Amino acid sequence: MRRLAFLLRPGWIALALVVIAFTYLCFTVLAPWQLGKNTKTSRENRQINHALTSPAVPVKKLLPQQDSSAPEAQWRSVTATGHYLSDVQVLARLRVVDGDQAFEVLTPFAVDGGPTVLVDRGYVRPEPGSHVPPIPRAPDQTLTITARLRDFEPTIAGKEPFSRDGFEQVYSINAKQISTLTGVPLAGSYLQLVENQPGGLGLIGLPHLDSGPFLSYGIQWIAFGILAPIGLGYFAYAELRARRRETRARADAPPADTPMTVEQKLADRYGRRR
Repeated sequence: MRRLAFLLRPGWIALALVVIAFTYLCFTVLAPWQLGKNTKTSRENRQINHALTSPAVPVKKLLPQQDSSAPEAQWRSVTATGHYLSDVQVLARLRVVDGDQAFEVLTPFAVDGGPTVLVDRGYVRPEPGSHVPPIPRAPDQTLTITARLRDFEPTIAGKEPFSRDGFEQVYSINAKQISTLTGVPLAGSYLQLVENQPGGLGLIGLPHLDSGPFLSYGIQWIAFGILAPIGLGYFAYAELRARRRETRARADAPPADTPMTVEQKLADRYGRRR
């Protein structure tokens, strides 16, 4: 055990603590974080794929009441018959569509015999200075629209709604916030228009289906968590081997000459030892 005493030195103890902490983080934080993101992305991709291949259903089937929501049916194609409430229109600002800044136009839609839902009519590009361009008014008559169900977004801390260019503007599409602004109760999911719909503006496309690199990142963190203690053990073994070689080298070295005394040096100088 004395040969391993060097492991009790402060430098080795500090290194061991760092390796233990890193390994713990790899297995309990970093790898689960990336693998969890992969699971979430894969689930969303499956949900979108299912929604794209499913036929449209009446929105009242998924949102039968005013307080209904359908998070499990996000991106599902639905139809709704009713009319727009164009006098209480809201804009979502600082949106990005096809890599450029845009406003998304949000208008409540009263479904005949059903709830009032918020409809994302599409996007318009801002004018210079981030001003709102002229926006065509939605039709006032009763009509039928086809759209996709979407989940509302959480509000952004410190980003409060405000009025500019004659429109109430928000930073996120949030049911409670927009209901407060418009005074119109809204269902728990909103609708995003598909192409060629009454009242539609710039089309907002579907998300790109890509699982991303999260699975490989998660596996990498697991590998790092395994390799870190192995690396520490290798360096400790290399240090032990080096110390063994030094010990053998000292044992095999010839004994050093005995130092001469002063008398012997004087005798040698004046020839008394000849």
